[in-house]
Amino acid sequence: MRRFMLALSTGLGLISAPVLAQDAPDPASAVTCEGCKEALEAAVANPARQADAARDKYRHPVETLLFMGVAPDMKVGEYAPGGEWYSHVLSTYLSEEGHLTGLFFNPDVVPMDAAKLNEAAAAFPGLVAGASGADPDSISAMTLKDVPEAEKGTYDRILLFRMLHNMLRWNAADSEIQTMRALLKPDGLLGVIQHRAKADAPDAYVDGSKGYLRQADVVALMERNGFELVASSEINANPKDTANWPGGVWTLPPQLALKEQDRKKYEAIGESDRMTLLFRKRD
Repeated sequence: MRRFMLALSTGLGLISAPVLAQDAPDPASAVTCEGCKEALEAAVANPARQADAARDKYRHPVETLLFMGVAPDMKVGEYAPGGEWYSHVLSTYLSEEGHLTGLFFNPDVVPMDAAKLNEAAAAFPGLVAGASGADPDSISAMTLKDVPEAEKGTYDRILLFRMLHNMLRWNAADSEIQTMRALLKPDGLLGVIQHRAKADAPDAYVDGSKGYLRQADVVALMERNGFELVASSEINANPKDTANWPGGVWTLPPQLALKEQDRKKYEAIGESDRMTLLFRKRD
């Protein structure tokens, strides 16, 4: 396993209070991994990602995955990988030494058809390998229902990107997070990216229906489920986003829910302001 050094002033795992965004270290100095930056840059430069590349300026895949300490020889779970945007990067990056698993919703706890979820999980390795050119043997998938015992405690990293609002709306957050926690190794880390509401946003706005959540609430949710916050970053911040759109986050790109109404205004703002958090599984 490649070595990582989390050069945080407080020491990784020794933070006694939540690290707020403004207190985050420079992400470039937070995580070091020999050769990983170059390998990630190569994965992002894969010509097969041509259709995905337009969103790199909003999603910062190299910086984000470095911050979360993802190395090319790790076993990584990506939760709710339906769009496969990050899957294309991860599958290329992990193809030679590591393994990517698509972690699909537990059909017992989300309002989705179980058969369709099972079909999506079964198709995931082939779809991702076909799109990225990665070794299909380095990719797998499963739903979080009846997780095999052999999988528990074997994951180095799990990535939970822009999905917590839906999990909360469906009252599925606690159970799904608990299952992900069981999959992680004792020292495993879970990375979260989530559309960020203002700290004083009203409760009615942060119930999941608008896509935005308060950062303090996300930290509390993860702590309640057996995790501790070890770092946060402004890698995916967007100060142009006021995070108070009546129609929610979908007002902004890429959805642009209002279609041509004020389109240039929303395109100039760009994608949402996002928190980027890293949690460690507690004993």
